[in-house]
Amino acid sequence: MTTNKSYYKNIYNYEHTPNLVLNKNFKLQNGKMLQKANIAYQTYGKLNKEKSNAILICHALTGDQYASGINPITKKKGWWHDMIGKGKVFDTNSYYIICSNVLGGCMGTSGPKSINPLSKTFYGINFPEISIKDMVKLQYELIKFLGIKKLFCVVGGSMGGMQVLEWGINYPEKVKLAIPIATSFRHTAQNIALHEVGRQAIKNDFNWIEGNYIDKKVVPEKGLSAARMVAHITYMSEKSLSTKFGRNKRGFNNISKIFSGNFEVESYLQYQGSSFVKRFDANSYLYLTKSMDRFDLSEKYNGKLESVFKNNTCKWLIISFTSDWLFPTSESRHIVSALNANACKVSFVEIESDRGHDSFLLKVPRLYKILRGFLIGGKLQ
Repeated sequence: MTTNKSYYKNIYNYEHTPNLVLNKNFKLQNGKMLQKANIAYQTYGKLNKEKSNAILICHALTGDQYASGINPITKKKGWWHDMIGKGKVFDTNSYYIICSNVLGGCMGTSGPKSINPLSKTFYGINFPEISIKDMVKLQYELIKFLGIKKLFCVVGGSMGGMQVLEWGINYPEKVKLAIPIATSFRHTAQNIALHEVGRQAIKNDFNWIEGNYIDKKVVPEKGLSAARMVAHITYMSEKSLSTKFGRNKRGFNNISKIFSGNFEVESYLQYQGSSFVKRFDANSYLYLTKSMDRFDLSEKYNGKLESVFKNNTCKWLIISFTSDWLFPTSESRHIVSALNANACKVSFVEIESDRGHDSFLLKVPRLYKILRGFLIGGKLQ
């Protein structure tokens, strides 16, 4: 077993982020209770006097609350740094931006690597089962704490888009604009299968130790790295991989190095995996992927998605990308159709991009233009 001391030093340091600790038990969808549930968050811009300019940004599976600026843990720019700031799409001259780490995450919000206030030990896999609905319910507690009666907008991509859907359905009176991007109302069997490959990689790592690796001061690095590599492939398109790497080699000719990553794409994936383990928790990965897999808005309506949006009052913008095979446009069209069946206010756009699922995180000019226009239009209503 190996100990990665820098991992523990970095990933458990939250002195750079505000935290809200609830002074009441937090009831989960499955009926279980969390004591002293905690939510870590960041804000950008200033809340206006009427508290009517707040935008909640929901992050994806491996994101965090550091959507803009420099992430104090990774020392890199926030995942939507080019979108958030003065004069940008989410203009901090006009809007008050809020982004929180999700329930079950590993950047300060209650999750598997938090301390159980009852046992005074790490939760590990004794952390209760959570859902996307639970994540949103905890975010709602944050919004109430901030004194905001109605959010101007809730926006997010992928798992963040699932949270947006939950917000628009469970708290429609609290949301003016809802923008789910590159997402779906439920996972396909293919997506569940891909997640399971990643989970098995983690659970079969010798250092996972049935989820008790924190107490042993080790990290299931190989398993988590492999899980990240599999997932990262799904975030890109075949064209983007071919354009970026093709079959380019790194120049290794020695037969002894045949499994050392001769192709540039191999080296790239290995880098993605190794850098990921320095900032993310393996148990959180297990919990969050399971939450995504279990997410199904239509489940309690016998598969009738249109019943979910009955009498919904939000104004929706659904966005998909042409090369996204993880959450293809057909998934977005199901949501649009269900909204239209209820005569809801909905706009839909499929954006041309060869960057795959990750398009919502990258500089795609048309995405920026559409988001900016929808926000401006929303203010005029």
